[in-house]
This record gives sequence, structure tokens and C-alpha cells, in this order.
Amino acid sequence: MGLGTSKFHDWKGRYGKANEHNGQVPRDWWLEDWEKTAIGDYHASHPLDGYRRLAFMMLDDDIVAVSPSSVYRVLKQANRLDRKWQTTSKKGTGFVQPLAPHKHWHVDISYLNLGGTFYYLCSLLVPQLAIVSPPKPKFAYLFVGLPSFPSTWRGV
Repeated sequence: MGLGTSKFHDWKGRYGKANEHNGQVPRDWWLEDWEKTAIGDYHASHPLDGYRRLAFMMLDDDIVAVSPSSVYRVLKQANRLDRKWQTTSKKGTGFVQPLAPHKHWHVDISYLNLGGTFYYLCSLLVPQLAIVSPPKPKFAYLFVGLPSFPSTWRGV
């Protein structure tokens, strides 16, 4: 017949068992469907609480005993993790030009070493609008904070 003895004994050992075909075998620690629905229902009744707080509230109320990561996973799969307080990113949309003078200032503080003496340089960049059309911003620099020390003073 052309069947090897090892294959025959493998088949003999599997006789009467269900074919698993490398499928996932359910484990004891997996969440059951009633637990997933209980988590979803509890989240619906407490929509303002986070997943960590929900996990411990459900434990206190004897609903289900699951970890916060399991609650997160169930709510994420059910697409119920709302991030209502987060706004969409403005990255890549470009700089919005100010509509009037003195609406957008830039400040820069630098630490300078001039001849062995250290100074703080505070520069202020103030955009100003031109009167001509189309408006193009002009920039004016203000330098503040250069102290005058005696030439003999070198600092510490």
C-alpha cells in the first residue's frame, strides 16, 4: 500500500480526535464572550471612566475580574476607545501668518562667550505687516540684555 509504519501509528493515535489543523486551541485564561459583552455594557454605563478605572470598578462591583490590559484590548477591538479631547494634528499644514502687527512674536535667549566673559543675549523678533498688497511680513530685531561691564571684570 505504500504507507510507512510511523504514519500508520500517527493516524492510529489520532483516531477519534477532532482535526485541529494548527488552529488556535481555546485556553482557560482567554476571555469568554459573556465577559467581553459585560465589559462593553459596563463601559456604556460609565463612558467617562478610563479603561484602568473600569477594570477595578468592575472588580469591586463583581462584574468580571479582568486586568486593565484586557479591558483595553476588548474596548479597542470594539472601537470604543474615544479620544474626544484630542484634536487633529496641524503638522504639515504650514505657518499661519499673523493678521495684524504684534500678534506673533518670537523670543530667543542665547548664552554668549565674548572674550572670556559670558553674556545672556535676549533677542525679540516682531513681525510687522506692510501696507502694500500682497502683505509681506517685515522683521525687526530688538536686542535686550547686553550689560556693560568694566573691561577689567571677567566674571567668575
